[in-house]
Amino acid sequence: MFRLWCKLFDDSNHLLKDTVIKNPDTEINRTRKIFDGIKDACYEFDLSEPIWLDSNIQDFQRHSKVRFNKDNFIESIDFAYMEIQVIEED
Repeated sequence: MFRLWCKLFDDSNHLLKDTVIKNPDTEINRTRKIFDGIKDACYEFDLSEPIWLDSNIQDFQRHSKVRFNKDNFIESIDFAYMEIQVIEED
């Protein structure tokens, strides 16, 4: 089972919302599971999907965790940042 934890935080680092996206499909690769998980979380949070910058990619490759702030979203956001973290992999 693949699980991705998505969280929204305010400016004082308080958790506003969170969700865990599960993907039991063993036929698709890790990258597809991550992108599908982010898409599902953004739908649940009623957000546009964030844009991956080079710094986000490097952070995620190193730590399996990344933060998206206002620079990663096209529309304005009412939170400080969104954090995603892989918490379980196949």
